[in-house]
Amino acid sequence: MTPRLLALDTATEALAVALRAPAGRWCINEPGGKQASARLIPLLMDLLGQAGLAMPAVQAIAFGQGPGAFTGLRTACAVAQGLALAHATPVLAIDSLLIVAEDARLQANAANEPGGTDWWVAMDARMDEVYAAAYRHTATGWQVLVAPQLCTLAALAAAWLAAPPTQVAGSAITAFADRLPWGDARCWPHSADRAAALLRLAEAAWAMGRSLPADQALPLYLRDKVAQTTAERLALRSAAAVAASTVANTSGHTP
Repeated sequence: MTPRLLALDTATEALAVALRAPAGRWCINEPGGKQASARLIPLLMDLLGQAGLAMPAVQAIAFGQGPGAFTGLRTACAVAQGLALAHATPVLAIDSLLIVAEDARLQANAANEPGGTDWWVAMDARMDEVYAAAYRHTATGWQVLVAPQLCTLAALAAAWLAAPPTQVAGSAITAFADRLPWGDARCWPHSADRAAALLRLAEAAWAMGRSLPADQALPLYLRDKVAQTTAERLALRSAAAVAASTVANTSGHTP
């Protein structure tokens, strides 16, 4: 049976939303940044309208949990949690760096350039730092080889000199072109269809039974902390309540 999944991500400067429904797949990629918070809910409601679905029919809401920009992660988590709480819907937390790897893998396949199974992701985290992780893709899906972490350029360079990467994806390829040892790695610096990659990961997570209660729609921050403060959790809950109210007013549904 075809799952009915709504997906959203604002971890980067791009905004990605997608929907899987019996009638098909819908994927939208737009500029994000400051526009993301204002555009996100209208885009999601438009997708549901195109598919002829109401929010209560959605089985799970997938969101890019990070790592990534603080404001973007908070926006995605608040909207996902608000929608989920308003409609008693579970959530699917998606690794935002894995979205980059999946997008690059799809680009490689589309270009008939499939390489090895291992992928490094390196995203510009500003301040001469990188969000980095390593993954392996097999017939059964993705495996995490190196969990998402915040690295200095020197630390990542040392790791790559010790074990050179074969495939790398992410914005750090452009941002730090001459400052990291790329060696002979095949590089994929740009996203082609982030929304499609997000949706594929959401479908895989749903199939593996990885849904979570709405109150666990929390962002993954890596810079300067390992957990949210009480104030941040309260702020996120407040933002989620606002999102739920906005959605209820838009859809005519009372949570």
